[in-house]
Amino acid sequence: MTTVHTRLAGVAAYLPQATMSTAELEDRLAERNPTLELPRGVIHAGSGVRRRNVAAPDEKPSDLAVHAARRLLADHGLQAHDVDLLIFAGVTIDVIEPATAHVVAAKLGAGCPAFDVRNACNSVLNAIQVADALISTGRHRRVLICSGEMATAFMPWTLSGTEEFFTIAAAYTVGDAGAALLLEAATEPGVLGHRFTAHSAGWDAATVRVSNLTTDPAAGWPVIEPLTVDAVELAHSIERTDLTMFHKSLAELGLTWNDFAAICVHQASLPALWKFCDHVGIPPDKVVVTIPQHGNLVAATLPVQLAQAVAAGRVRRGDLVALVGLASGFSAGIVVARW
Repeated sequence: MTTVHTRLAGVAAYLPQATMSTAELEDRLAERNPTLELPRGVIHAGSGVRRRNVAAPDEKPSDLAVHAARRLLADHGLQAHDVDLLIFAGVTIDVIEPATAHVVAAKLGAGCPAFDVRNACNSVLNAIQVADALISTGRHRRVLICSGEMATAFMPWTLSGTEEFFTIAAAYTVGDAGAALLLEAATEPGVLGHRFTAHSAGWDAATVRVSNLTTDPAAGWPVIEPLTVDAVELAHSIERTDLTMFHKSLAELGLTWNDFAAICVHQASLPALWKFCDHVGIPPDKVVVTIPQHGNLVAATLPVQLAQAVAAGRVRRGDLVALVGLASGFSAGIVVARW
């Protein structure tokens, strides 16, 4: 009996044409909050973000995913009906119900099964894990993973004071993007391995909460709050997470970080990126750096980085790549693949 493997057949990214620099963002905040003395330079100093892409006002997360998916299918001479499973993996969604995957499938004209996978910024990594399991067991042969992140839509422009600004400063570091990955059944291994770990007790260190979610009829309508990060608690969560699983995963495959053509690492801030890489031993020259130009792209970060590495010639067919994920929750994961 022939063993079925999963091949990472293609990747595509979509970055909205409109951009906003951090200086322009600070100008807008000052204009909307004329009575407040908001500090300048804090966002860039803390995150390294100089600019981010911003989706058009009439676009939704599904549109960003569709842009990338259409590009990917066209690159491979495929139509939507050639896909037999579609997974949407992202944090921002069009609707609470149904799954945004159905919106993406409808816009693409796909008639296959569709569902969402959501695990904060590790959503795409977990979608690859699910797709690999379904392909290797013969359930599906061609899986399209899409992500559309429109996190700039949740930037608060009116603030109650300077204290609130520092509480939600992370909300101003994000950018918008679409991404798509194509996974196919193959006779030779492509996705070589994946491993995940979590410290769920630290879930409240970085949150986008829904306030007034209650059955109390006297309460107001539920409201989505901006991203808030408790940097101290988040650091504690990372410290309590078993990050040795990265080395264990590589050891099982007989690999080291130096064997990779490129390593895509989730990037919430530039200082945090380099601190993490130093902690787990990732060589800086292997990392695909995107946060200064594009901001934190949430779950679309890793496929956008891979698409850019491929487009730049850093990754060629046959090369090894690693996708390293870190996400609120707190969770961490790695996917190792031969491109």
